[in-house]
Amino acid sequence: MELLFVTLGGAILGIAAHYALPLRHTHGVALVPAIGAAVAGVVWVALTWLGWAWDGGWIWVVSLVAAGLLAGATAFLIGPRRDRADSALFERLARPGAGRA
Repeated sequence: MELLFVTLGGAILGIAAHYALPLRHTHGVALVPAIGAAVAGVVWVALTWLGWAWDGGWIWVVSLVAAGLLAGATAFLIGPRRDRADSALFERLARPGAGRA
């Protein structure tokens, strides 16, 4: 049950990262929350395998902080990269004959 709660918390942090960071129009609405949920679940399971108590406070803190940081970093990195890729594709498609010899 706790795994469900921590995964939901990671998804909520991903939603917050999606709407808090700029260039959110460059990626889908579910990508960053899905990354947050996946990271929270994987970190939680890894920490329980390492012997951390599921009812301890630190496992919650580490799992949710890792999920929030990675979701935010993903949203922060995907936006500008996708914007540059879209601009390059537009420039390439705007000149269909350029580049042919």
